[in-house]
Amino acid sequence: MDILLATNNQGKVLELKKLLGELPFNVRSLQDFPQVGEIEENGESFAENALIKAKAGARATGILTLADDSGLEVDVLQGEPGVRSARFAGEPKNDSRNNAKLLELLKDIPLYRRSARFKSVIALVTPEGEEFVTEGTCEGLISLEPKGQGGFGYDPLFYVPEYDRSFAELSLEEKNAISHRGKALRAAAAMLERLAKTPETVQ
Repeated sequence: MDILLATNNQGKVLELKKLLGELPFNVRSLQDFPQVGEIEENGESFAENALIKAKAGARATGILTLADDSGLEVDVLQGEPGVRSARFAGEPKNDSRNNAKLLELLKDIPLYRRSARFKSVIALVTPEGEEFVTEGTCEGLISLEPKGQGGFGYDPLFYVPEYDRSFAELSLEEKNAISHRGKALRAAAAMLERLAKTPETVQ
């Protein structure tokens, strides 16, 4: 059974493939469907953006589509970068520039005041137009400097006190166990299992 992950971010694709585990899905991404084109994420929340992407993917391909919209919320910045996380430093989106801007904004803020969370909302849309939404969060701190070579986005700056490491220093298994995206997808697992057993959704 095909499932489309409505993203071109291969880091997300790898994480989501791992999280889907043994569920009987043939995972595709937007790179497999160039006809979908660029999906404009103009929602005011993670949930709106996730649904925009999932609906667009399902309409364009006719297959079950899962979309994630996620980002970083920093308390001392009143929740920024939030839904602007991927383009925090402007266009074109660039992880290094985003991280540099965040560090500059927090340069005078001590570590104990750098509380933040990753938030993920996952939207699932069937070819028939059914919609399901789940979400997950992961609490942490923004470190004083990047650490680690793994992950993507803000992972090198997101410090998890319980592990005494950044997201970028965790293995994929460790990260998925506590990550915002892992929690959101596990919340959607029961629905995915049901859909996997529904003949009408099989391609």
